[in-house]
Amino acid sequence: MNLVLLSLSSEESSKLLKEGKLTISVFGLGKMGLPLALVFAERGAKVIGVDANINIVESLNKGVNTIPFEPGVEDMLKNSLNAGRFVATTNGVWATSQSDLIVILVPVYASRAGIDLSNMKSAMESIGKGLRRGSIIVTETTLPPGTTESFIPILERLSNLRAGKDFGLAHAPERTMSGRVVKDITESYPKILGAINRETLEPLIGIYRTINTKGVIPLSSIKAAEAVKVFEGVYRDVNIALANELALISEELGLNVNEIIDSANSQPYSHIHRPGAGVGGHCIPVYPWFLIHSFPELAKIIRLSREINELMPIHMVELILRALNAAGRSLKGSRVIVLGLSYRGGVKEHLNSPSIPLIEQLLSWDANVEVFDPYYSNAEIEKMGLKPFNGSFDGADALVVMTDHSEFKKLDLEGIRKHMRTPVIVDGRYIFLGREELTDFIYIAPGIPFGKPKKGA
Repeated sequence: MNLVLLSLSSEESSKLLKEGKLTISVFGLGKMGLPLALVFAERGAKVIGVDANINIVESLNKGVNTIPFEPGVEDMLKNSLNAGRFVATTNGVWATSQSDLIVILVPVYASRAGIDLSNMKSAMESIGKGLRRGSIIVTETTLPPGTTESFIPILERLSNLRAGKDFGLAHAPERTMSGRVVKDITESYPKILGAINRETLEPLIGIYRTINTKGVIPLSSIKAAEAVKVFEGVYRDVNIALANELALISEELGLNVNEIIDSANSQPYSHIHRPGAGVGGHCIPVYPWFLIHSFPELAKIIRLSREINELMPIHMVELILRALNAAGRSLKGSRVIVLGLSYRGGVKEHLNSPSIPLIEQLLSWDANVEVFDPYYSNAEIEKMGLKPFNGSFDGADALVVMTDHSEFKKLDLEGIRKHMRTPVIVDGRYIFLGREELTDFIYIAPGIPFGKPKKGA
């Protein structure tokens, strides 16, 4: 007899999870979905992971970790497979038919061109075809507010069940960061949760409280829960844009923007973010477009902020030109080594990375561009149509820092300087700022006075 999760109390659902009596399907086995699936399995659930990519499915069933840079996943995958609590499949209809809870973490894309919900639509169609009475569907993918409930007609038509009465529907946005996903799922922040009704909300509170030590923040509606993660991302994008604009103004004033920001933030009501070479990743550059496209007449600051942040890699090119010109060289023909392909330090991910438009611009100026990123092999860099760093700084004209990998912070600048043809560093992440060796370089960074900063500047 199928378990009816809908309408259970939080205590009852938590008990069922711990006793191994819940079956949970997780749609999307990427960097966020796979850790969540394995956390559920670690807490006792039988978990069916669903992904459209057969290679991912086959690898996971063989015990091959498909996200090796994510701490904790390797051991959890091994443990869950050995305990028989995890299996992966491409068959979403079958997985749904076996499940009490269905969690969706498939990618949704957004850009200047529009919003792409095709992966979400495909998942909802599979779920609708396999959905059984008493189950609950939760979207965890970050979505434009109102998206989850827009799929109710599809779910009801394909399942012949009614939302809120025969099956539950909710949104619980993932609040995770690459490189620390398991920690974020289990202990970093409370889980945001909005549901179609109380009968759906209560059992979900019990389940998410069981996997998250920080508990749950219940919201008044699904749409409100969807807005939380979007607003978080927009807040960061807007404030980074403000910091970047202040950096541009500081350049004109001949001031060090970081000195000013640090001093301003000593006042408890000032929380200015750190400027830099641009914003990348799955989240911050994406979520603003949800609101820009949905509310074009209202999202004015949001749109302008996105434009400012998109221009920062281009401004980095301007700084490179300025520094090379000061050294008596043109950009054309110069050997430029770009430090970092990832959008941020410590992760292997280049989606929306500011490094990409920067490299494209440099190539359009006929620069000789090489990419150095310790997280990517030469073959992976070449596969992107880029030229990998040849391992030698001989004859280099400029080092351009685009990612704050810890490995870059350990570079021997004094030794590198001896091999460079032109001693230029353009530091988009301020990782070298204050280094004594910079006195031998032409050093420039967003919002930093052009020249040779003294130690501690």
